[in-house]
Amino acid sequence: MLNKKVLDEIGSKVTEILEHSPAKDVEKNIKVLLTAAFSRLDLVTREEFDVQQEVLLRTREKLILLESKVAALEEQLGLSAPQVVATESPDEPIKNE
Repeated sequence: MLNKKVLDEIGSKVTEILEHSPAKDVEKNIKVLLTAAFSRLDLVTREEFDVQQEVLLRTREKLILLESKVAALEEQLGLSAPQVVATESPDEPIKNE
């Protein structure tokens, strides 16, 4: 069996060779290119996305609650306005008349 000291020495030599090889330069260049490309894409992190998704969910819940309160108040006042029913797509509500 090889001595641990010999294995450590081999590992350090391999690391040293790789640090000074063209492969290390290629890796650095690719990282720089990818970082620049991602910064231009206007991306958000998964954490930011999850936070905004939660905010949107709470906002939709509040909207549904407010719509039901408005409908109840309109009913109390005897107003007959077209009723809006929430759909899966928040961009296109369906009007029931």
